[in-house]
Amino acid sequence: MKPLLIVRTGRAPDVISARHGDFPRWFRLGLRLPAPHVRVVDVEQGDSLPDPDECAGAVITGSASMVTERLPWSERTAGWIRDAMDVDLPLLGVCYGHQLMSHALGGRVDYLPGGREMGTVSLTTSTEHAAGDTLATSLPNRFHAHATHEQSVMELPPGAVSLARSERDPHHLVRYGTHAVSTQFHPEFSAEVMRAYIRRKHDVLREEGQAPDDLLAAVVATPAATMLLRRFVREHLQAPRATSAA
Repeated sequence: MKPLLIVRTGRAPDVISARHGDFPRWFRLGLRLPAPHVRVVDVEQGDSLPDPDECAGAVITGSASMVTERLPWSERTAGWIRDAMDVDLPLLGVCYGHQLMSHALGGRVDYLPGGREMGTVSLTTSTEHAAGDTLATSLPNRFHAHATHEQSVMELPPGAVSLARSERDPHHLVRYGTHAVSTQFHPEFSAEVMRAYIRRKHDVLREEGQAPDDLLAAVVATPAATMLLRRFVREHLQAPRATSAA
C-alpha cells in the first residue's frame, strides 16, 4: 500500500506540543490511519518530496510561516502541488496548506482584512456548490470549526469553488479538482488544542482589540469539521482514481 504523505510545513509551539503532541499526531488521529500507512515529509526542514505517483495522497499542514514570504521550501512545495494535480493525486491542504494550494494553482493569498481570525468560528456551506460535492455534502448548513490565521485566500484559482465560509472569510473550504480540497480551518484541532492556542496568544489578542476570555468561552467541540478528515480518506483515498496518460 502506498503511504499517505503528511507534508509538514511547520510545527506547533513547544508549549503546546509538549502537552498535546504535534501536527503529524493530530492528523493521524483524525484520519484514523495506522502509523505504517503514513509518511511524514518535513519540507520546512529540507526533506525532499517523493514523486506524486509514489504516494496514495497528501495532507499539507499549517505553519507559522506566511505564504506571501515565498520561502524557497514553500515555493518548491508549490511546484510539487502542481505536479500532484497533474496526476489527480488526492490532496488536502489545511491553513497554510490551504493557502499554499491556492497560491500554487493561481490564486492570491494576502493578509485577512480586519486582522486575525481565531477561535471556534461558525461556518456556512455554499448552497450552490456544497450539496453536490462528495466531501461537503454531509456537512450541515451551519457548523463549527477551529481557526487561527492572519493570512487567507483572497482570490481563488481558476476553476476552484468555495464550499463553506465564515462571516469574515469567504474561502474556508475550497474544491480545486476531483480529489483536491483545502480548509482554512483546522479539522485536526481538538477543543483543548484550540484553547491552548488562544491562551498562548492572550496578550497579542488583547493588543489587537480582541477579547481572549470571550474566545476561550466560545470554544466548543467541532465534530462536523473533524469528520471531514475521515471523509477525505473514504471519498478520496479509497475511491478509484484515473491515472495520467503516458
